[in-house]
Amino acid sequence: MKQKKISLSVLVPVYNERSLVAESLERLKVLGKAANISKIQVIVVDDGSRDGSAEIVDAFVHAQTSKGKIRWEQVRHPQNRGKGAAVRTALTRAAGDVTIIHDADLEYHPEDISDLLVPFGEDHADAVFGSRFQEKHYRRVLHFRHELGNRLLTFTCNLLSDYNLSDMETCYKAIRTELFKSIPLESDDFRMEPEIVLKLAKRKARLFEVPISYSGRTYQEGKKIGWWDGVLAFCAIVRFWWGGRVLAPEK
Repeated sequence: MKQKKISLSVLVPVYNERSLVAESLERLKVLGKAANISKIQVIVVDDGSRDGSAEIVDAFVHAQTSKGKIRWEQVRHPQNRGKGAAVRTALTRAAGDVTIIHDADLEYHPEDISDLLVPFGEDHADAVFGSRFQEKHYRRVLHFRHELGNRLLTFTCNLLSDYNLSDMETCYKAIRTELFKSIPLESDDFRMEPEIVLKLAKRKARLFEVPISYSGRTYQEGKKIGWWDGVLAFCAIVRFWWGGRVLAPEK
């Protein structure tokens, strides 16, 4: 059966990743070979980096040609506002059928993205998450306590949302752009991850998971998530299960 071609918007929040961001963006070029993607819009938001990441992004974007399926855009926040704020800024510019978030490090592998798009064409998905805990080619072995915390947060989020996700905190969340834009994101930081899940559940979204490869970083290599972020995520799960707007006001 012929695959349905989908246009894709990739949102890339960047904060102090000068040593990795150029390679991370370079890796996105593999999407140009995907048979099920008609065109790609990459929107890079530098979230007030202080290490020269913005200049590296600027040089990379200006070095790209206008040929091929990928179009590059960049935005810069004058001050650091958090990942959620950067995603909101990028989302206002998203024009593809489906939007996905891609972090500016090297933990995730863009070649998995085309697999995440399959349920949109074949099963009328509203959202597809990339799971680091379902069987894939490989994943880096790292901190047990970090994974345990992730699984506890996923369990709590599943309990309240009535989903049966294996990886709520995954970066690779692909969502129909029209639906994504209609959800008012309130979190400025990593609390946006459970917020998205709880609000998708309240909107009765058809959600799928696809296994992905994962090459997580150690804290020495620059990983930014800590135990306090887990506490904040737990509070966010309770907050957005209890309340929070689920439909953006009409403009």
